[in-house]
Amino acid sequence: MRKLSVLSGIDTATISRIINGKQKANPQHLQKFSECLGVPIGELFEAAGFHIAWKQENMDSDIHNSVDVIQNFLESAKLLDQQYTTARVEQMLVNYKQYAQTEEGRKSIIGNFEAKLQKVDGIGPFIGHLKQMYEKFRHEKCTLVESALMGSALFYFILPVDVIPDYLFPIGYLDDAVAVSIVLNQLSKMRNVQGKE
Repeated sequence: MRKLSVLSGIDTATISRIINGKQKANPQHLQKFSECLGVPIGELFEAAGFHIAWKQENMDSDIHNSVDVIQNFLESAKLLDQQYTTARVEQMLVNYKQYAQTEEGRKSIIGNFEAKLQKVDGIGPFIGHLKQMYEKFRHEKCTLVESALMGSALFYFILPVDVIPDYLFPIGYLDDAVAVSIVLNQLSKMRNVQGKE
């Protein structure tokens, strides 16, 4: 434990608590252990019991602070060549917003949302937001601008290959949660402006 402490920069007491099950290793701990021990970080995440619920709780509490954690994970695991950034997610949402306004885009969202939802077990805070957006989008209970914004998040979720491909489970859904947060923030700002007018 002392040697691992020196190599990882994590104090011996913390390592002891993790080993004895008194404390759960966080993603930063797992990344450092991965680097020191030469063990793929994905295996450490699985061994530590991280699953999609971890991701959703973190994303719901402070989604933009998670960008650094995502980037570090992807780099250390060598899972992605391109750098993950919120700006890339925002750019894809702009592209999808235009497509969501077309009849073909609308049919694609309505035809594929439920199937994609089943693949991720339909759990967690960002999934709840997506379900609400989907109901409003599907029943056209929103303005055209709101529909385009919600449609962009829904389409981002439906597509399996986005900034972080969904097959990198569970990390592959972090950017989907970021996309939902971006759209929710945009909708909130838009409603605040309308409320002041």
